Amino acid sequence: MSDQPYHISALLPQCLEALDIQPGGIYVDATFGGGGHSRAILERLSSEGHLYSFDQDLDAVANAPRDDERFTMVYSNFRFITNFMRYYDAGGVDGVLADLGVSFHHFDTPERGFSFRADGPLDMRMNRAASRPASRLLAEASRESLADIFKVYGELNQARRLADTIVAARERGNLPESVGELISLVSPLIDPRKEKKELAQIFQALRIEVNDEMGALRELLEGALKVLRPGGRLAVITYHSLEDRMVKNFMKTGNVAGHVDKDFYGRVNSPLKPLSGRPLTPDDEEIARNPRSRSAKLRVAVKL
Repeated sequence: MSDQPYHISALLPQCLEALDIQPGGIYVDATFGGGGHSRAILERLSSEGHLYSFDQDLDAVANAPRDDERFTMVYSNFRFITNFMRYYDAGGVDGVLADLGVSFHHFDTPERGFSFRADGPLDMRMNRAASRPASRLLAEASRESLADIFKVYGELNQARRLADTIVAARERGNLPESVGELISLVSPLIDPRKEKKELAQIFQALRIEVNDEMGALRELLEGALKVLRPGGRLAVITYHSLEDRMVKNFMKTGNVAGHVDKDFYGRVNSPLKPLSGRPLTPDDEEIARNPRSRSAKLRVAVKL
């Protein structure tokens, strides 16, 4: 294990304030990761309170607190929040928190394949016991699917050319199996002046598809709404425009597409009320301490 922290929690004080934690309340941390948010929540709970934390990565689960009757670690994707809250007979939940950022551990562990900065297997799975790795995605996805993945999830202008290049390599029997091989394959299509940005977009697109991140987020939001009691709070930290748009739409309208339903008087019918029009973001001090928090946005809503 590296001496580097598993993860540094973004916007930690803001998350705790947003959740309005009550000592005897029931809370869910949908993204345990390094446990920073979870441990801070536990510090504020009495013996009557309880925290359920989710993570689908065994490396994260291994960091979970032990022998604390107020805490339950759930080894699962957060998309199953409704099922597990029913299984544990949790009743109405007072707050749900999700930090959608990829943990430092994933980016800084080459064998996980999440980062273009170090060579390793082209994997990118959050849960290595499930789904298909990125290398298999490249081997199986159609040209059209690959183009859509790079366009929608990576917001890349050269999405079609990237798909064509990968399919051509596949037809030659020369598909990339490692991070370095993928970089070599796509480098001719990358603007040298934007190399890091465009590589990050390519890796983001593949990671989102491999882990079905947008589908899982939709199910988390819908599930959180079901398990929250009236007055309960939903707090979500996003890191890119796709997930932030989905969270913003959901908190404003009650659906991820942002379809607005109005009553006879023109008032928006929504089961949630955002607590502010704009998301909370890290200040300069936090960004200096944790540069990876730069793109974090915290949105908070209360269930009506």
